[in-house]
Amino acid sequence: MKSTGEKVLSLRNLTMNYGSKQVLRGIDLEVYQGQIIGYIGPNGAGKSTTVKIMLGLIDGYKGEVEVFGQNIASGDPTYKRRIGYVPENAEAYDNLTASEYLTFTGELYGMDRNHAEEKAVRLMKEFDLGDVIHTRLSSFSKGMKQKVLIISSLLHDPDLLFLDEPLSGLDANSMMIIREVLSQLAAQGKTIFYSSHIMDLVEKISTRIVLIVKGKVVADGSFEELQALSEEGTLAEIFNQLTGFTEHRSIAEKFVSIVREEDGDA
Repeated sequence: MKSTGEKVLSLRNLTMNYGSKQVLRGIDLEVYQGQIIGYIGPNGAGKSTTVKIMLGLIDGYKGEVEVFGQNIASGDPTYKRRIGYVPENAEAYDNLTASEYLTFTGELYGMDRNHAEEKAVRLMKEFDLGDVIHTRLSSFSKGMKQKVLIISSLLHDPDLLFLDEPLSGLDANSMMIIREVLSQLAAQGKTIFYSSHIMDLVEKISTRIVLIVKGKVVADGSFEELQALSEEGTLAEIFNQLTGFTEHRSIAEKFVSIVREEDGDA
């Protein structure tokens, strides 16, 4: 799927092994400015491995990875200042206050300390966290911490945003806000690489959906293009068909029958 915008990411024959296990089996992918990529697949398909390679967190891969036209194997880390990242299981520094953590994060990305702190405070207020700006993160709920992590990924105004299950723990209103934020950022030329198991959200926010199964891309296109490949309607149903998982109803029936057993039925 091509675009007229600037090429932001390029993966060519990307393979990765963990010992004798081949996790990525030749990923070819080009991502362009302004796209919201829904990167989906079953557990163990290689989604997180792909993202961590692009972020420079994993080495030992084969193939070629370019970010903003720069081969990341060159060892020059400057491209990372243009990237934001929300990992699926992030560990924040719980002994810091939200303001301290966000200011520290902003400085890591090269921001002036005062500017980072002032911007963090304003963003927290917009996210309904104004009354806990100077409260330690250890007292935050999962949803509150997730909001802080999302702010930390956006604080330095990145050109490329990697989000791995970013809406985990958020309430419905916050989810709607984040969806709208992502849409507006993409409209302004930001590129978003979004991974989630919540299929209806991926379906609604993605301009392009890439489905990976057993380390290979098996589908790549808009939701409408994926529908044309399938006999199913929703992205969840298309996902099940393209990944070969069609036993969900029979498994559910057996599960319910066990739940409904009375004493002596087994």
